[in-house]
Amino acid sequence: MEARNIWTTYNEKQMQELNELNERYKSCLDQGKTERECVALTVDMAEQAGYQNIEKILAQGKKLSAGDKVYAVCMSKMAALFCIGEKPISEGMNILGAHIDSPRIDVKQNPLYENEGLAYLDTHYYGGIKKYQWVAQPLALHGVIVKKDGTVVKVNVGEEEADPVFVITDLLVHLAQEQLEKKASKVIEGEKLDLLIGNRPIEQTENLDQAEKDAVKKNVMRILKEKYGMEEEDFYSAELEIVPAGKARDCGFDRSMILSYGQDDRVCAFTSLFAMLDVKQPVRTGCCLLVDKEEIGSVGATGMHSKFFENTVAELVALTEGESELKVRRALSRSKMLSSDVSAAYDPMFAEAFEKRSSAFFANGLTFNKFTGSRGKSGSNDANAEYLGRLRQVMDEAKVAYQFAELGKVDLGGGGTIAYIMANYGMEVIDSGVAVLNMHAPYEVTSKADVYEAVKGYRAFLQMK
Repeated sequence: MEARNIWTTYNEKQMQELNELNERYKSCLDQGKTERECVALTVDMAEQAGYQNIEKILAQGKKLSAGDKVYAVCMSKMAALFCIGEKPISEGMNILGAHIDSPRIDVKQNPLYENEGLAYLDTHYYGGIKKYQWVAQPLALHGVIVKKDGTVVKVNVGEEEADPVFVITDLLVHLAQEQLEKKASKVIEGEKLDLLIGNRPIEQTENLDQAEKDAVKKNVMRILKEKYGMEEEDFYSAELEIVPAGKARDCGFDRSMILSYGQDDRVCAFTSLFAMLDVKQPVRTGCCLLVDKEEIGSVGATGMHSKFFENTVAELVALTEGESELKVRRALSRSKMLSSDVSAAYDPMFAEAFEKRSSAFFANGLTFNKFTGSRGKSGSNDANAEYLGRLRQVMDEAKVAYQFAELGKVDLGGGGTIAYIMANYGMEVIDSGVAVLNMHAPYEVTSKADVYEAVKGYRAFLQMK
């Protein structure tokens, strides 16, 4: 079916809405470069919209009724928002599920060292990246340092104009003949992704004739001590993430696109959140679920494989219909979900990797992927035709532009999402999201029109009866 560019369909009012929404989205990208930052931002926006922490409701012994809005947080890296519907939760929910982690580079637990007068942080990359893309560009450091007494110190260095930035060095081209003969996966190896953080030695007050050992490293620790009250051992209980420095920017002379770090999958997370905050009193309970660890298999206490969501639904059932394990199972199996995750946008520069008829295109609207997986649909959720038919009806009635696609050619690979995990409950699930260029690169590109249509589509889905 022929692709249709939707930019020409918007009137003046829609263009204003589109631009305002995308400015809001860019601001969220700037404020949420890590999972913790995304959750903190989500909680702030939710509370401003009238959502209450479910822990507060439980402590007060209150019940929930239609129209009530609650949220739950898991370990500061996973969040779920619920707007209680007119129908009982046991009759099912409409769920938007997205992940808020993105490929990046993490600081190890014993990272600080000095080598030939240069101080570094030792690292381990997180998620699927092309390692060579992360060298020779300005990088920022985000995260937390947790002291033994439980004090949590936030770290955010490299984003403000006056901040220093950091870098992972690359070999100069004049000496790179052998390097350039290597496969792309070997041009920069994981052990060479260490972050350059200092070169100035600590000032000596005595024994000036004898250079102090690891003087540059000691000077870095002096700065960290002054700024964060940090000892070197505090790296053991720190979570520090290395991400590209800088803000989300308009892309193109026509400002039709957004260039930013972390749009996989925060373009779907924030559009899902925007839609959720717009919903007032749906017929079916609406949910926006934002999870961690998707890029490494959805594992751990804050990944989709954890019991956080199931346990939270059990609390909601107890607060509305009374405790019942059977009703919790019914709620989950009768739910419908959009696994809000990005899709690969067709890139004419690399047309050989795509099957054009089954590709997602910029400015063609919200993308539905009936299945993902790799080679033979391995590891994918394959959505039912009946569910697709219902979604088409809902999107058409709401005048949402949408397209259907898959991730590249059949034998080239593919990708995974959280869809198959939620489908284990027996609910109807399909992947739907925004098409992205440069996926998993330090800077990814999206179309503002697709961001706008995603919010419209997610809003229509939450209001689906």
